[in-house]
Amino acid sequence: MSGTGGKKKKGASSSSTTGRLLHTKVKSARGRKYSSTLWLERQLNDPYVVEAKNKGLRSRAAFKLMQLDDRYNLLKSGDSVVDLGAAPGGWTQVAIERVKADKGKGQVLAVDILEMEPIAGAQVMQLDFTEDDADVKVKDALGGPVNAVISDMAAPTTGHRQTDHLRIVYMCELALAFAEDVLAPGGVFIAKVLKGGTENQLLDQLKRNFAVVRHAKPEASRPDSREAYVVATGFRG
Repeated sequence: MSGTGGKKKKGASSSSTTGRLLHTKVKSARGRKYSSTLWLERQLNDPYVVEAKNKGLRSRAAFKLMQLDDRYNLLKSGDSVVDLGAAPGGWTQVAIERVKADKGKGQVLAVDILEMEPIAGAQVMQLDFTEDDADVKVKDALGGPVNAVISDMAAPTTGHRQTDHLRIVYMCELALAFAEDVLAPGGVFIAKVLKGGTENQLLDQLKRNFAVVRHAKPEASRPDSREAYVVATGFRG
């Protein structure tokens, strides 16, 4: 259910990658599992991994948010943003630049269960967002409504399709409940889901509370991944 969106913002980081890579073959090493060898080979031959390193981005995932923002014009100068599941900070870096938090115009709060290195232009909180009082702690740190809640949260995968689907839906539900508490009217919500979309009940809730709800798979999402994102705009408040 993806659609067309806004034009590329002036001054924002480019979401495109440059050039093509020569394929690097990784030899098996003693003590290394075959799956680890395949993962390493994929990383070495992933143009987004290379481009993220060249641009000083903390993860290739940064390009996913860039591409969603380029398509739908989600983040604007001066916006206040909460980044859930932020570590290692790729999405946070993009949010900082796009809302100009590094220039004192916007605000970015990054939240993750993992420790995250400080980043100029953002406030970083380490906490488990699944804990009962986690949303209260984050709201206290904000001190007011925000323009966007972006979530790349995902529970560890089990390999069992239905279990993994339920886990990702649960993380999306947590993020949405929080977003409905903190978003200003007209606000934006982005969350990771799995290919096939959201549960009907969750989708109905999104459609009730937002003017437009889309599903999108950024180019930076690996083709063999079931990962997708729900993008909801125009929070009704």
